[in-house]
Amino acid sequence: MRRIALVGDIGSGKTFLSKIFKYPVFNADLQVIELYKKDKFLFRKIKRKFPNNVTRFPIKKNEILKIIFKKKKNLKILGKLIHPFVRKKMNNFLKINKKQKFVILDVPLFLENKLNTKKDVIIFVEADKEKIKQKLKKRKRINFKLINVLRQNQFPLRLKKRKATFVINNNFISKTAKKNVKFILKKIDK
Repeated sequence: MRRIALVGDIGSGKTFLSKIFKYPVFNADLQVIELYKKDKFLFRKIKRKFPNNVTRFPIKKNEILKIIFKKKKNLKILGKLIHPFVRKKMNNFLKINKKQKFVILDVPLFLENKLNTKKDVIIFVEADKEKIKQKLKKRKRINFKLINVLRQNQFPLRLKKRKATFVINNNFISKTAKKNVKFILKKIDK
């Protein structure tokens, strides 16, 4: 099994591209949402650390936002609580899909959390900043203040791009995306 990791800016189209590969996808953002809804052990850990912000299970998104906006360091504290759970889910995903030719890892902090190995194919997804902004505005309940805080927690885009095996310039057109994915799969499937 070969791991293909998608990295890039928030809203650059990593999830959009992950679906085009037609291989199993691990989406860390969806896993976090699931953990907030279903994992009582994680809830207790967060409640213990932030007793005045988390009221009851399941954890509500607005409670997490209040924690993040209260102090800059709270995002890192939350990350240290949540990331081991996400990593465990990712390892389970990899175990389940070990017979697959490829798996796609849509993990926003893939490089920051040192999840990459030498064998991984890292694809940097690049997109026009104005197109990203337009796409983000279309999302339900988008919070640009949160996006700015999250961006500060990530490596600079130029560093992610430098660490990438491939760069996809995403114009958000399905036909072009399919062509780019096909090209990369052909290159790495040797």
